[in-house]
Amino acid sequence: MNIAIILLILLAGSFVTYFSGNRFASKVAMLFAIAGAVFSISLLLEHNPAAAPYTFTLEWISKPNISFSLKADGLSIAMVLLNSILLPIIILTSISHTVKSERILYSLILFMSFAMSGVFLSSNALVYYVFWEMSLIPIYFIVVLWGNGERAKRRRAAMTFFIYTFAGSLFMLAAIIYMYSKVGSLELDAIYNANLSHTEQIWIFLAFFLAYAIKIPVFPFHTWQANVYQKAPMVGTLLLGALMSKMGLYSVIRWQLPVTPYASHELRSLVLILSIIGVIYGAIIALRQDNLKRFFAYASLSHVGFIAAGVYSLTYDGLLGAVLLILAHGFGIVGLFFSAEVIHRRLKTPLISKMGGIKSSAPKFTLAFFFMVLASIALPLTFNFIGEFTIMYGIYQVHIGYLLAIGTSMFLGAFFMLRMYQYVMLGDNKQSSFSDLTVNETLVFVLLAAVLIFFGIYSKPIVDLVSPSLQEIMMYINR
Repeated sequence: MNIAIILLILLAGSFVTYFSGNRFASKVAMLFAIAGAVFSISLLLEHNPAAAPYTFTLEWISKPNISFSLKADGLSIAMVLLNSILLPIIILTSISHTVKSERILYSLILFMSFAMSGVFLSSNALVYYVFWEMSLIPIYFIVVLWGNGERAKRRRAAMTFFIYTFAGSLFMLAAIIYMYSKVGSLELDAIYNANLSHTEQIWIFLAFFLAYAIKIPVFPFHTWQANVYQKAPMVGTLLLGALMSKMGLYSVIRWQLPVTPYASHELRSLVLILSIIGVIYGAIIALRQDNLKRFFAYASLSHVGFIAAGVYSLTYDGLLGAVLLILAHGFGIVGLFFSAEVIHRRLKTPLISKMGGIKSSAPKFTLAFFFMVLASIALPLTFNFIGEFTIMYGIYQVHIGYLLAIGTSMFLGAFFMLRMYQYVMLGDNKQSSFSDLTVNETLVFVLLAAVLIFFGIYSKPIVDLVSPSLQEIMMYINR
């Protein structure tokens, strides 16, 4: 199967949506998003874990020797599926909500999805870097043009994010150039087998870590996150929280750890400590937030810190749990931020202190929001629980002290999420009326809940899909 087709679908969708006009933009964008999802599912159905991965290579630059190379193994397919399945859901969240210049907005959304799919499929370091940087362009304009609050503040938040991530990525580019000078190739297999000294690995590890720590984000590189999440429009926040942060986590597994095995083991304790601090810090700061979107931004910081700890545990179970939680968090965070958007559309306020008593007017929304809260705190039989349990087992294999430290986050997570739900939905009736979910809104929650419940009960298909890739990566990490 030609795996470049998914990129062509999304890129063509971006251009066609732009020229379709505002009246048809959302419908055209949805059509291409669904087409991308169908192709990704067909890619999954044809994938044979025992066979060689799907590849695509096109000669690009002769000197230096650069090819447009793509590879779809189980791990890449899982990430492309996350991107392609969430894309129509994200579009659906806004399809009944009138926005200005819809053709430009939906075109940028598809273009961002195109760039992120390129990151997940690239097997050439320069191609990977180009897609990585390309994803910054649409989200910058989405925040500036359709964000919340004053335009000057939106522009400042977007520029801060752009500069942070672009500056961090320059260090990664320097590391890529250095590896090319050593290996003479930027193909993934050649880089994996590069003969790098211990000192070279340390510097390359740190260069990649800076780019990924900002994007994920990992404490203390998170300072841009809450402000950008708050200023971004709902679709921008969903793209950032559900998908863009996953680019960094995926890249650690694919591009950082296997290339620098010595450095990964040497610096494991430091990065684990930073990740665990982020888990606890995010939970504590979330408790102090009155703005609901900022609350979920810090809750997300805590959750992705948990995933980062699993990745940097350098154990197979830690990596497997991290991939499972990446997928679960992607769907779960869409549900949480969409819940915040539903409330904001009706109450015209983001402040938790001005909410309360919504349950008496909106029983369907009360149930949907409560389920998303339970999924986020990893209630058994939800997808998050499988990921968190597997990560904790992987961290236990490193040291029980790390397990005890990160285990406190489960209590903190349950406490701050249930406390927020109580203030927002229960208590005194501060709102005389709150309309219940529309058909589109109900469909969004049903789709998200179906994924979180199904894979919470039966996660074997995903485990079987990604296990061969993770086993190969572990081979390089432990060499």
